[in-house]
Amino acid sequence: MIADTLDLYRRYTGEKTYARIVRYPTVTDMWEARAKEYASLTAIADNGSEYTYAQLAQDVAAFRAVLRDNGVQPGSRVALQLPNSYDFVRAFLAVVTFGCTAAVLPAHLNAQQVCGVAKRFGCAALVAATAVEAALPVIDAAQTANDTAPAADCQGSDGCTVIMTGGTTGMPKGALLSHTAVMQGVINSCLGVPEVFEQRYLLVLPLSHVFGLIRNLLASLYTGSTLLICRDNKNMFRDAAAFQPTIMVLVPALAEMALTLSKKFGRNMFGNSLQTIICGAANVPPYLIGEYAKMGVTLYPGYGLTESANLVSGNPVPSEKPASVGPIFPEMEYQIVDGELWLKGKNMMDGYVGADEPDAYADGWFKTGDLVRMDDDGFLYITGRIKEVIVLPGGENISPAEVEAQFNTLPVVQDSQVFEDVDDSGRHFLALEVVPRATEMAKLDVADKITYLKEQLQQINAALPAFQRVTKITVRDSDFARTPSMKMVRYKKCQ
Repeated sequence: MIADTLDLYRRYTGEKTYARIVRYPTVTDMWEARAKEYASLTAIADNGSEYTYAQLAQDVAAFRAVLRDNGVQPGSRVALQLPNSYDFVRAFLAVVTFGCTAAVLPAHLNAQQVCGVAKRFGCAALVAATAVEAALPVIDAAQTANDTAPAADCQGSDGCTVIMTGGTTGMPKGALLSHTAVMQGVINSCLGVPEVFEQRYLLVLPLSHVFGLIRNLLASLYTGSTLLICRDNKNMFRDAAAFQPTIMVLVPALAEMALTLSKKFGRNMFGNSLQTIICGAANVPPYLIGEYAKMGVTLYPGYGLTESANLVSGNPVPSEKPASVGPIFPEMEYQIVDGELWLKGKNMMDGYVGADEPDAYADGWFKTGDLVRMDDDGFLYITGRIKEVIVLPGGENISPAEVEAQFNTLPVVQDSQVFEDVDDSGRHFLALEVVPRATEMAKLDVADKITYLKEQLQQINAALPAFQRVTKITVRDSDFARTPSMKMVRYKKCQ
């Protein structure tokens, strides 16, 4: 089925904003056009310096000369391992517009891992911020040239970037995204949000993550916005106070933290200018949508994958359907097979590099591994991951996320995890751990708040179908372990 949602998204985007959405075949075309259109505006603010679109364009052209002088050939792959910085932005744009594919590596990888991944991805060179001993040429990200090199004549089908992902099996590999795929992701980022052009973005997500790269960096440049790079998230609220962003791209854990502090100090920690939060990469609790709305901020939940150039759907009416990630974006093909979402479309990757994963496809459809349902209005709901499904000894299949969503409806529950546990006798059962929401717990006028919380959880538990009920409930005094992208780390399944 092809998603026929253009009119819906156009209506919620608004004609004024929609009229400014221009489709470019490649990131190179987009950058060349936007750099001229917004030449005098500030593109990037980083480490106390500001760079206009014109200055960034000049620096990108100079770094293309650096690539040329280091023997890099158009059509090759170039690895980038850089922290969030102006150097990252300059190098990424230079690599891509030089006709190469930018393989973006997480900053936390050590030198041995970087070299191994770059080799596995078939990279001809590595751009890094520090000296690295490698079997391939290493280019200093701070290097510059006295002359410039022109942009290459790229095609939409050319490789644009490789972004590391666990895929559907969790094995590290890279998703190869074409210029067409990346640009479709950028276009999707503009749909359903009335104010996206000439905004002020504060970057706190890693640019090595598809959400940060496409929805934060490239969407900002496409819309003539200013991106302030927060180099250390410990300083994000200080940076926000000075910069006053109008839009933020966040994972739920960061949105939750900011909300908690905002309640504690009685002011929006991201500043009074904040109007919009784009939230994804993990389940977005409806609680966040409602609480940010009280502060005059619209939080838009969405859904995407590295393999889909980030964006598959976005909810343009979060206050009406807070549990949904919205309709699938226009022109995407989709089907739901045994509860799993399968996709095709312009924004889908060309495949994995570095490792094969044939089970990710079926008859040309990418199998997302995500369990979903769709309501009568065409709004999508994520109910879990296939790989997380628990099969109990009685044969019952349990999607932890689906059960957790019921417990998470309690305002006093910040996050939860349902998992399979085993007792001393070898009996398998479902267990629940919850992280209480401190701001809501503080409001409770009861003598024993933990006992009260457990009673509330038991009431929800009793209303669940028998096979979904948990046997053991534990209230944690700390958050769950998190990945670098702030996703909750799930416990390993019992063997």
